[in-house]
Amino acid sequence: MRLKRSRTLAVSGTAVLALLAAGVPGASAQTLFDLLFNNERRVQRQAPIMVEPTPVQPVTPPRVTGPSYYTYKTDPLVRVDFAAIQPVRQDDGAALVSPGIDERSVASTTVGAGETATLVAELADEEETASDAVTEAAIEEDGETSASTSEPPEVESAVRAVEAVAEEETFADPEPVVASAQPLTDDQIAALQEFTLLAEKETAEALVAHYSVAPEMMWLTDGRPNDKARGALRVLGEARSHGLDSRDYAVSVPSGSDDATLARFEMELSARLLRYARDARSGRIDPNRISGYHDFKPKELDLVALLNSVRESNDVAALMEAQHPQNAHYRALRVELEMLRTSAENEIVVAPNTLIRPGERNGEFPKLLTLIKQRADTDFLSTHGEVLDRHAGSEAYVQELVPVIKAAQLAAGVGDDGVIGPRTVQALAGESRAGRIEKVEVALEQLRWLPSDLTDRHVFINTPAFEANYVENGEEKLSMRTVVGTVGTQTYFFQDEISYVEFHPYWGVPRSILVNKYLPKLYSDPGYLDRSGFEVTDRRGQRIPSASINWGQYGANIPYDVRQRPGSSNALGEMKIMFPNSHAIYMHDTPDRHLFSRENRALSNGCIRLADPRAMAAAVLGWSREQVDARVAGQHGREDLSVKVPVYVAYFTAWPDKTGEVHYFTDVYSRDEKTRAALNRVEAVRATGA
Repeated sequence: MRLKRSRTLAVSGTAVLALLAAGVPGASAQTLFDLLFNNERRVQRQAPIMVEPTPVQPVTPPRVTGPSYYTYKTDPLVRVDFAAIQPVRQDDGAALVSPGIDERSVASTTVGAGETATLVAELADEEETASDAVTEAAIEEDGETSASTSEPPEVESAVRAVEAVAEEETFADPEPVVASAQPLTDDQIAALQEFTLLAEKETAEALVAHYSVAPEMMWLTDGRPNDKARGALRVLGEARSHGLDSRDYAVSVPSGSDDATLARFEMELSARLLRYARDARSGRIDPNRISGYHDFKPKELDLVALLNSVRESNDVAALMEAQHPQNAHYRALRVELEMLRTSAENEIVVAPNTLIRPGERNGEFPKLLTLIKQRADTDFLSTHGEVLDRHAGSEAYVQELVPVIKAAQLAAGVGDDGVIGPRTVQALAGESRAGRIEKVEVALEQLRWLPSDLTDRHVFINTPAFEANYVENGEEKLSMRTVVGTVGTQTYFFQDEISYVEFHPYWGVPRSILVNKYLPKLYSDPGYLDRSGFEVTDRRGQRIPSASINWGQYGANIPYDVRQRPGSSNALGEMKIMFPNSHAIYMHDTPDRHLFSRENRALSNGCIRLADPRAMAAAVLGWSREQVDARVAGQHGREDLSVKVPVYVAYFTAWPDKTGEVHYFTDVYSRDEKTRAALNRVEAVRATGA
């Protein structure tokens, strides 16, 4: 009551003051009385003022997306400008012959021309030869290979086809052609201007530069293709054995002897040999144009210097062979490709993307049961044979069959979760022949993106295999399971060097994870980070309580750094193995040990989680396991490697193990599909010249 009377007096007092201030004439005492004591009743009769609350707009958290996949952009071919060939002349008007090349500076390889020559049929020439120790095959018009093999069957034949047979055949440099080189005449150069030769820009420029300094034929002697030309044509014809397309290097062998025809043959063979060398060295496509997940430095190749080396070399085949990757993985993939091309299709083919859970029905299920029984050993059949017999031909994945499937998964080396997915299908049924050929061809292309020599000591992480290997002295010393990035947070494809190991690390939360994973929680619970073992700092490094920040005002551009303190719940576990890179990818431990038992282990935010990080740390540091154990018992800190170790974060769906046997994996990120699409675009440009 007192509060109400005070409010009334305050209002009335205000009214009186207003009257006095306005100087209302004749304002009597009664008037003032009415204003003072009757104002309360007027206030009570006024309608209440309703203030509408400001509607709260729901906040949609921002998202940070990963790199994109691109529509592959090809470089157009250009017409070689033969008019730009300006032969350098001596004072007497004679063409200047190119200076000699020091043979010691020319790239060479112990893998001789014979190894390549044995992989596919010899090109038809006037002195065609055959060796009893190799498979002879001819490339038919439909692009398939018909092969006649001797006993034992095609596997031994294919292996013999790739391995050099030094005991039976010696591959020595042929004798150089004695006849002098035929100079390019002014009439021939003029005639070339009517010839349309399309080539890559670098190749076109190299042809003009080379023949301006060395204006004489290297492939022709007395108007006919010489031994060097026949060797080069043989190399180009055998491109298919490297997973390349021989049509990309087709050359029209001259049927006439007029100057213009011979000059065209000279230029076309040089151009296609340069294309072959570039493809062999670095691949037909630029991987960085496939997606932002590919990160490779371009490989340099001096095409003018290469043409000079070709001109001076007595063994073009060896010179071209040296352009291909020189490692055991590449050789094993070539053997596999030759084997596949001479093999039959699988008797039972299961759709590769099959997914069957217990309780479901699927038309592919009976095929898998048949394959399990066909490949089972005595112990397996004694335990599960009767169940398999009772359900033979059934499309229903009943509960009684779950232990059978789990046992088959365990025997095949995949996660025994009882769910039949692509990896289980691949392990039990294998790839179709066509699918395996395509994966091997893609793997050969991808291997050209890496260094030719991976070095005797390195770490190799194959993302689709969910596996990391440590190699020392050229031998695999360590292999372990990994967890890699999800489809939405993919692990990149690149190479780097391991430089240090950090024990009991802090985890600096990447901006993408901070925005995508934690920001929605922080909108409703700003103190979440404070309670969960994280530290928040501003750009000056000053610690700030998470609860004091208005997380909703910045969108995705959060001006704070967040890191998780070391501890049992730290996302990196006991250690991280660092090869600093712009993608924030590294190897590390994890408290989520159960994930390593899963079949599909594409589960991380992009980094590589190791099943046995202590073993990997010991390997790269050059320590014993006991030293690592002792260091883990200590505090947070960093140990630098005495010698940096190359690391390859790779992506191969076909890859050989340490014995050379090629295994096949699911294309978890569909990168093979993107690579094949890029290759098709390059092939289309080369076929049409567009």
